[in-house]
Amino acid sequence: MARHIYSCPLRWSDMDAFGHVNNVVYLRYLEEARVDFIWRLAPGNGSGAFTGGVVVARHEISYLRPLFHRHAPVTVELWVKEIGAAFITLGYEVKDEETVYARASTMIVPYDLERGRPRRLTSEEEGFLVKYLEDGADGADATDDAADAAGAAEAAPEAAAATGRDEQPEGAVTV
Repeated sequence: MARHIYSCPLRWSDMDAFGHVNNVVYLRYLEEARVDFIWRLAPGNGSGAFTGGVVVARHEISYLRPLFHRHAPVTVELWVKEIGAAFITLGYEVKDEETVYARASTMIVPYDLERGRPRRLTSEEEGFLVKYLEDGADGADATDDAADAAGAAEAAPEAAAATGRDEQPEGAVTV
């Protein structure tokens, strides 16, 4: 299996009061690696893949060791854990040669921005992703849980309205 390697700079603003990278910042590191990975198959490279975008349905992260500020970048390795008809689960390690600071996974859903709803992967997208598929991973069928998460992107506004929790905190913006 191939892994996408992203060299992520550490910024002074990434540190928290304890002097190490704040837990929320790790999600930014994952995002930077994910965007870099997806844009390998981008319109600028002659492809129409992922032009509608993707949305995040779920993150899971395990923080293993504190990461302290330094001038050298940290490595984010990214691979594909699972491919479904309308979702992708990515795996990550935030690491150096000798230390793994965090392991994570993100389920993303291809999205049709014009229609405002999830869509299926194209054959071009799947062909790109399968090169990074984890050895022994199943890229054929979506699990019920994954399908539910993919549908959550479409159902979120209706669910919030039904529960009466559609108000946003002051200053919050929906884009």
